[in-house]
Amino acid sequence: MPLRLHNTLTRAIELVTPANADGVFRMYCCGPTVYGPSHIGNFRAFVVQDVLRRALEIELGAEKVLHARNITDVDDRIIVQTQTEKRSLAEITAHWSGLFHADCRALNLLPPHYEPSAVEHIPAQVALIERLIFHRHAYRADDGSVYFDVSTYPAYGGLARLDFTALRKQTTNSAGEANLADKYDREAAADFALWKARKPEDGSNYWPSPWGEGRPGWHIECSAMIEKIFGGQTIDLHGGGIDLIFPHHENEIAQSCCAHESEPGYSFVRHWFHNAHLLLEDTKMSRSLGNLYTVADIQKMGFDPVVLRYVLLTAHYRSPLVFTQNGLEAAQSALHKLDKHLLALALRATGDAAKTKETLLRLKKSSPKALRWGRFATAWEVLTDDLNVPGTLGEIFKVEPKAATVEQAKEDLEGLLKITVGVLGLDLPLPETKILVPDEIVELAKQRWAAKQAKDFAKADALRKELSARGWKSLDRKDGYDLAKE
Repeated sequence: MPLRLHNTLTRAIELVTPANADGVFRMYCCGPTVYGPSHIGNFRAFVVQDVLRRALEIELGAEKVLHARNITDVDDRIIVQTQTEKRSLAEITAHWSGLFHADCRALNLLPPHYEPSAVEHIPAQVALIERLIFHRHAYRADDGSVYFDVSTYPAYGGLARLDFTALRKQTTNSAGEANLADKYDREAAADFALWKARKPEDGSNYWPSPWGEGRPGWHIECSAMIEKIFGGQTIDLHGGGIDLIFPHHENEIAQSCCAHESEPGYSFVRHWFHNAHLLLEDTKMSRSLGNLYTVADIQKMGFDPVVLRYVLLTAHYRSPLVFTQNGLEAAQSALHKLDKHLLALALRATGDAAKTKETLLRLKKSSPKALRWGRFATAWEVLTDDLNVPGTLGEIFKVEPKAATVEQAKEDLEGLLKITVGVLGLDLPLPETKILVPDEIVELAKQRWAAKQAKDFAKADALRKELSARGWKSLDRKDGYDLAKE
């Protein structure tokens, strides 16, 4: 089944196919701004994009998919951090980039083929701004800053469905100060900064340009990097969170289309792909609100990153996902169930417990595209309908691990690995140490054991029932106990 996705620009479900004659699918996804740890809300976008890439590689072949994800290593917040912490921009961004990459590995994200940084591409951004000035889509302000003139691009607002009549020139804000913010509210849609003139508070964070020393604005970086990486070719898909639709992606479209206006038939992006937010009690998770969890936080709670990856896939990507402790526990139980299905199929297929692990290892090293689907073909078909991962998980659990024949079990084993490991990126089978016990379960088990030793059997039984309600059981020995999932 060919993959179909919702296109933010057209508001329709459309086939996802390569635009260029070489058959290569080009996708660009907005990456992290490295001024602090990326939270699990950020990683919802990256995990969803990773599943999309894996699905495209199944459909088109891994050699036909090119994936770029940038690093924003210069913006207002990073510069403020350099001044308050008295550290260089390079030192700060290298630290947070390293942590981001470690979290990506923990969550089993495929590394992008290209990972450009904004600082490395400042010359390309300057060149792009020069072209926009030449085509009269941008202008220099008195202080040396350069702004994009939104009135010169009549299609502005099409992605976000903005009313163009609400747009206005605005080189200064209501306080009479230069309008140089990297981000602004929907109500303030206006000319935006392409180049920011150097200010004393920038410290040593500035670069030369034809308009004076300064630094690029936030929006111009992606347009320049996309052009540099893909050579001005149309990209097939551009992804990010819904908060990037406006102003960031709207501004990217304006910049890139205006810079290429002399090229007949030029198209910037064919398909826009956006995911909804991860929520905490109906509130968006964000660093600015201080209500965030990191991958390290989840591990401290006793859960392996594979559990977090599963949680981030349990709601459709265009629907908000509410993060809870119960959700982590449910994901952990579901992974154990998947593990049992996988091991049962492997045993049925090999007929020999000793060969089971060897068979699983061999199949995991195989190209997912080469594996058969077995009875899990329906799970793939459901996924191709707007990346419906929750529906896919439901289809997976419908398949009983017991197969009528050994050959059927072999096909099913390949199919289960293909959809769970190959497409969903879930690292199965789970090593015995893969799923950790949450701290609160450890504490309940300790209390139960202490109550039992004190011969307070009523309390011990009550704690046993509470453990069971949370999906755990205590396996008692003469000298202690072990914890296991029910």
